[in-house]
Amino acid sequence: MSQAPAHTDQASHSPRGTAQQAPQQAPQQAMVSAVAAPQLRSAAEAILIVADEPVTTAAMAEALGLQDSAADQLLEELAAEYRGEDSGSRPRGFVLRRAAGGWRLASAPEHADLVEAFVIGGATARLSQAALETLAVIAYRQPVTRGRVAAIRGVNVDGVVRTLHARGLIEETGTEPSGAILYRTTAEFLEYLGIDSLEDLPPLAPYLPGPEALGDLHEELTDRSMR
Repeated sequence: MSQAPAHTDQASHSPRGTAQQAPQQAPQQAMVSAVAAPQLRSAAEAILIVADEPVTTAAMAEALGLQDSAADQLLEELAAEYRGEDSGSRPRGFVLRRAAGGWRLASAPEHADLVEAFVIGGATARLSQAALETLAVIAYRQPVTRGRVAAIRGVNVDGVVRTLHARGLIEETGTEPSGAILYRTTAEFLEYLGIDSLEDLPPLAPYLPGPEALGDLHEELTDRSMR
């Protein structure tokens, strides 16, 4: 009989302990349930459509109230669905791909020619051959000075470098002891080519190179920019 009060006291403390913990868990539970599971895919699509830059997995996870791993899985599933890999799904006119450390919607590669023709002849959307070749040298030699780029290409590149800088494809990244400005590519460059990192660039000779290598790289970058 003397043990009954102690037993009763333990039982009475257990519900209170659970009740005290509940408020701490509630915010996280509310965040996770803020978007019902059946709506997660459409919610993710809505975010991807309005985003003006690649959406990182962390940003998507925060927006949907998910763990990073769950958000990444959701994005991978959407990408597979758009490619027509899921049962019952069909290929779309757009794809979801990794770009510049995040995820972005883009037109399907097989429609590149049609899209190019639609975008006013591509005059404002595409870079000239001179710009692509200059961009190639910077991409493989970065950080590199304008003088070094000019020496490799064998022509003056002042105007082209200004154009690339104005379009956000390259940026200044310090100076050499001589005071010459060093340039490197930007996240927008990765996005322009539809790649996730510089490691995804075409594997050409690391020491750019003669005119032949530049010609090959120009074709490769042109193809990638149209994807």
